[in-house]
Amino acid sequence: MSKEIEQEEMLAEPPALEGRWTVCAMLFVATSINYMDRQVIAILKPVLAQSTIHLEPLLPGWPTVEASIHMSEVQFGYVVSAFQVAYMLGVVFAGRLVDRLGCRKGYPLITGLWSVAAMGHALVSSVAGFGVARFFLGLGESGNFPAAIKATAEWFAPKERSLATGIFNSGASVGAILAPAVVPWVALHFGWRAAFLTTGIFSATWIVWWSVKYRRPHERMDWSRGVVVAPPPGPALAWWKLLGYRQTWGFMLGKFLTDPVWWFFLFWLPGYFSTRFNLNLAHLGLPLVAIYVLSTVGSVGGGWLPRAFLGLGMGLKPARLAAMLTCACMVLPMAFAGGLQSEWGAVALLGLAASAHQGWSANIYTTVPDMFPAEYVGTVVSFGQMSGAAGGAIFAVITGHILQITHSYTPLFLYAAFAYLTALVLLRMLAPGLKRAQLRS
Repeated sequence: MSKEIEQEEMLAEPPALEGRWTVCAMLFVATSINYMDRQVIAILKPVLAQSTIHLEPLLPGWPTVEASIHMSEVQFGYVVSAFQVAYMLGVVFAGRLVDRLGCRKGYPLITGLWSVAAMGHALVSSVAGFGVARFFLGLGESGNFPAAIKATAEWFAPKERSLATGIFNSGASVGAILAPAVVPWVALHFGWRAAFLTTGIFSATWIVWWSVKYRRPHERMDWSRGVVVAPPPGPALAWWKLLGYRQTWGFMLGKFLTDPVWWFFLFWLPGYFSTRFNLNLAHLGLPLVAIYVLSTVGSVGGGWLPRAFLGLGMGLKPARLAAMLTCACMVLPMAFAGGLQSEWGAVALLGLAASAHQGWSANIYTTVPDMFPAEYVGTVVSFGQMSGAAGGAIFAVITGHILQITHSYTPLFLYAAFAYLTALVLLRMLAPGLKRAQLRS
């Protein structure tokens, strides 16, 4: 075994840092809040499509009718696209902010912005107002994953990173579970504006918790003393020069093709179940909760999967790629979802696909610290997030027009089924074996 390979294997399993799972728990909670905030509008989509809604107030004197905004499918597509365009624009700056300020200072700034924007939805009364609120929500939420992946790279050894990423990434599913469990109840009894305010109140507590608790580990690698290791820093490099590396583009294209599928789950599945199976707001929660419970299992299981392949004798990076191939194949049955007549058959098929997506996501994020030094992880992840948001914005507009014209979800499910295998092929072509980028200043 060459000296370079030996060093890589040593770096793959340094001694573990005490307190790393507390950091993972904080990242999990932040991601849950992040996805609760962005999921509210999707759950309220059937309500926002009406002119008025009838409430079932619990408090004496509370109004029984609330005005809505009569949002069409195309308008909803544009509102979703506004979020994703802002996400795309904000994510590069968010990644740079986190790389410059560090996770302890940068992460709370990002969280505060998206919390204010989430509650701001309650103040608007038009489609244009929703577009503005979604834009600022996208700016704030764009920083969550660059910050979380950077913190994971700082605290976890390479062999643990995909599991840690899978655990905190499962917060996306938990947030998507909590939202349909809470939002319909609040909307039915207090109105849709109250639903936006309710999900916005959790962030302040998290910001205090993070600011008090989080610290970057100060230990450095010293194999002679057997203490925690951090790889030596890479050469100083302008952030935009990272776009000159094939590894960056492999990650970006993977996100561009597959992120729109998750956005589709978040923003369009409530509408799918409402129109396909005639479910009203009171009955939407259970199918959505079931799908996101399955996706939570997939996130943690997908993060653990590379360790299973390591146990079969694979190297670290081949095990990562094998896990991604497994997840990509699990999405394929979604191609048949458009023709299903059974509500719970659709839940099973879409739950499997959502589970596979989250497993895929846990592993594709972990390819970045596999290929780049820690001080560039936030920036490269932000490039991928920008690319994924661009794909999601394009897909949202196309989705709105397809549904407005054809009233069929079949073309959308067909795209989603084959997106992951296509993305994996492109990643393998651009970054064979997830080879580490040879950075040059």
